[in-house]
Amino acid sequence: MVQLYNLHPFGSQRVVPCKQEPAHFCCGRDVLFVAGTAASCRVEVFAVRAPGRCGPLGSFATLGPFAVFLRPGYRDYLVTIEEKSKATFLRAYMNWRCMSAGSSRVCVRMVGHKMEESYSETLKEQMSIVEMPLSDPPLCISCCPVTGDLLVGCKNKLVMFCLKYLVINQNLTVLDFERSLILHIDKLDVLILKLELVQQSADRTEQCTHGISALEKPVDRDKDPLTQSLQLEVDEFVICQKPLELLGEESKLCEIPITLESTELPTEDTKRFQVRYLLFRRFTPDQSPFGFCEETKLHSLQLLPVYQTAHEEIENETELLSLFCFFSLPHVGYLYSVGKLIELISTYQYSEKSEQAVLTPQFLHVITSEKLQCFTVRCSAAAARDEDPYIDTTVKACPPVALSVCALRMQLFIGPRVICHFKNHIILLTKADTEDITERRKPSRRMLSRKADSIKSRTNSESEPGWNLYIINTVSTIQLYREMVDYSRTYENVKTESCIHLLSEAHLLLRAAIMDPSFLKADEKEEILRAFRESCALLGDCYSRFDTKDYHLALPYYRMSGLSMTEVLKRLASEGDEIQTYEKGFLFYLTHSLNEELNEELSKESANQVLRIFYLADPEQLPHILCSPCMRNVCPSTAVEYLQKVEKMMPSVVLTLATAFMALKMGDLIMYEHEMDSYKEAALTCGFIGQPKLLRQHKEGVVIPTEFAVHLKETQPGLLVAAIVALHENSKIELEEADTFFKMLCSNSENNIPQLLVDFWEALLVVCSQEEILQELLLRITSQYVWRISKKQHPETKPLKTTEDLINSCNHFGLIFPWVTSIMSAGSPSDEDYHEDISKLQSLLCSHSINIASALPVLEPLSEAGNIGLTIHVLCSTSLGKHEEAIDQLLQRCPDAAVQYAQHELKGDSRPVWWNKLLPELCKRTRLTGNDCPVLISSLKETLSVVAMELELRDFLSLLPEDGTAAFFLPYLLHCSQRKLLT
Repeated sequence: MVQLYNLHPFGSQRVVPCKQEPAHFCCGRDVLFVAGTAASCRVEVFAVRAPGRCGPLGSFATLGPFAVFLRPGYRDYLVTIEEKSKATFLRAYMNWRCMSAGSSRVCVRMVGHKMEESYSETLKEQMSIVEMPLSDPPLCISCCPVTGDLLVGCKNKLVMFCLKYLVINQNLTVLDFERSLILHIDKLDVLILKLELVQQSADRTEQCTHGISALEKPVDRDKDPLTQSLQLEVDEFVICQKPLELLGEESKLCEIPITLESTELPTEDTKRFQVRYLLFRRFTPDQSPFGFCEETKLHSLQLLPVYQTAHEEIENETELLSLFCFFSLPHVGYLYSVGKLIELISTYQYSEKSEQAVLTPQFLHVITSEKLQCFTVRCSAAAARDEDPYIDTTVKACPPVALSVCALRMQLFIGPRVICHFKNHIILLTKADTEDITERRKPSRRMLSRKADSIKSRTNSESEPGWNLYIINTVSTIQLYREMVDYSRTYENVKTESCIHLLSEAHLLLRAAIMDPSFLKADEKEEILRAFRESCALLGDCYSRFDTKDYHLALPYYRMSGLSMTEVLKRLASEGDEIQTYEKGFLFYLTHSLNEELNEELSKESANQVLRIFYLADPEQLPHILCSPCMRNVCPSTAVEYLQKVEKMMPSVVLTLATAFMALKMGDLIMYEHEMDSYKEAALTCGFIGQPKLLRQHKEGVVIPTEFAVHLKETQPGLLVAAIVALHENSKIELEEADTFFKMLCSNSENNIPQLLVDFWEALLVVCSQEEILQELLLRITSQYVWRISKKQHPETKPLKTTEDLINSCNHFGLIFPWVTSIMSAGSPSDEDYHEDISKLQSLLCSHSINIASALPVLEPLSEAGNIGLTIHVLCSTSLGKHEEAIDQLLQRCPDAAVQYAQHELKGDSRPVWWNKLLPELCKRTRLTGNDCPVLISSLKETLSVVAMELELRDFLSLLPEDGTAAFFLPYLLHCSQRKLLT
């Protein structure tokens, strides 16, 4: 792997025309602030314009010389740490542009001081210096780029100041600060905390978070009690503790107490902060290949936010997506993700001792004693996965977070001292030692070429003539991307991993640019998006051409590129090369693209090219790729030739079916029948399971029957139904898809159910084991039987199975009860025309498989349909346990079947219905009709015979009517009495 790419991320450089030697500098929104050395009390301000031009904007005086840091604020203020009379002060300079423009008005006030009305009118035209008193001297300051809040570091605590907006009147709003929180912290190395604000009130509870990070500068091992307790010196041996890293909740184990002290005045809402530990890291003395560094110092702590990828509909909103933390030792730097996932992303090994480092979303810039170095970073790769956890799929991909880091450039400078990053500029202060002055004039030591219009006039300090302040313009994303792509071609045939690595770096460079909140308004937006698609195509080419373990990434990268399959084929495949080898990545891409039923149709030439590629590289895939909708234009005779050659080597049912499919396309029915006769129906069904696209394909999400399915419908409908049943049971087709398939196959409208679909439902009932699908099928079949019977509609084709076939093969179709047959024997001759549907419906209801409560609305159209309706009513009442209601219906409409019904149904717990319901009803009805209804009399006699066998004599007597004829009942009474005596 190449570790140093000699690329050119740095463009032109310009000299900042400072009048005094810079000691501190920083950047505002579009300006550069430069402060002089310790004796100076003045700040020079320069306007920074593209491409790196820097012109004086003015200057203003401060109350004292600067101490250690000078940092920019939010909006239009500047915060300084100054020294005066051996005391250290923290001050904020508001409305400084008035001073730099020539105004002499200055107001000095304490933080939180109320503005006087007489004083407010002049605030627009004067600079305001805000004193922020602290009990301990400030050491460092940092500013939130979003809210403008300040974090001030002291010896053992952190003080947070919140930015406030004071409305003086409708035309004037003044900035001020309010000290809101103090974090008391003991000595530490690196500790990353998250402050979670829980704001509670009567009607709402809100949560917001602030990221806090603390860094202790020199690591003093002698004063660290945790370290001291683990160190032991015995004879010549010294045992030192190893580096300690605690991530997430485990970082609480660092045992560093954090005490929160709220300093806000009480209000209606009560605010409560709670601390969440994110990361703790301790280091041993730095040992590098360049020697042992006795004074180990951490430096360049930085929190880098990355925001949600910008979208047109939410152009003005920025949502924090990821947060990264960087800090460095002299010879090694560490980059952590401290957002959704706490982890070490990258470790940077420097070629020599570092002085300072600056992290950007795209690069890490490091200065040493002689160089400005540019390293790649992995922030965009980590942020992409935070934005979309499912990014590494067959649809989309991103280079891994663990991709090894490399240096893009090591640019020589003499005496780099301080570095700062500002938009697309690097601001660098260099200061040469006395012995280096002569070296600067040698051509071999020249730095970046200066433009002819660079401003060269400046006045150096006579005592220290070797300083320069540069604005180095970083090249545009597109320009550097193009250079990376051109450079990658040198490794295509030599070091494939280096080629992939460099293209991955170029891809991440573009990703970082797209994630920038200002991307939507960027002039080169469309160009970057085109380059992004191109980078995806180039990575797809690499994973397709090279023999790599990650060959599967060819598929998502090609998809992200927007290239069609035809365009990819033109990039990678060549015609007429019989010895050409195709790598796994290319075949993986083609196989998935063809199998996922894309809407793209390949031309005849491209389809034949794909056919040949698979014949040479993976012949087993031939039947599967031929079934792809993309291959509709393939030459069938060529396909048959290849299939037959493959089948001689490795015969299979799928190959035979594919050959038969191609024969159909050719119109060769003799070849088709020969192929289909090679296997029995059961084997052919299994073959369709192996490749369902032989029968059905998808177009725009709709199931479409193939020519093969159309032919089977006409010639072998039983095989077709059996195949679709097998596909359903093997989760190759859903029930709704099968409905659509048969409707389209039979050219039926959405509301009409073809007989072949009913055949499918009936066949599926035989094998279906899922209760939910089973009930759905039973309802559908019942509904179709009812519709045909009620509408007197014949099926358009002969059903594949009769009622007897279904009763013999499926336990959901039961034997039809004798009393049902008895009722139907008295029906009208016209019922015979629909006998098959009627008997299937009755057989279904006789099996008790269907949920009758759900089926009642479906059966409603047959409620008045003569004897058919009666059988349905009685079967439903019986299934619901309503035997008495069923007997009433039978006695009223078909008394002949009442006793038959009772003999078949009144068993077990329902046995008392014989004497409690049937016997009284028959007696009452016989009394009313007399001898005019012999059916009732014969039914009564049969019922008396059964009751006499079941009841005691006394109970039997109590049931007989008092006004009955004794001679009629006497034989049954004697029989009951004799049964008792025998017992």
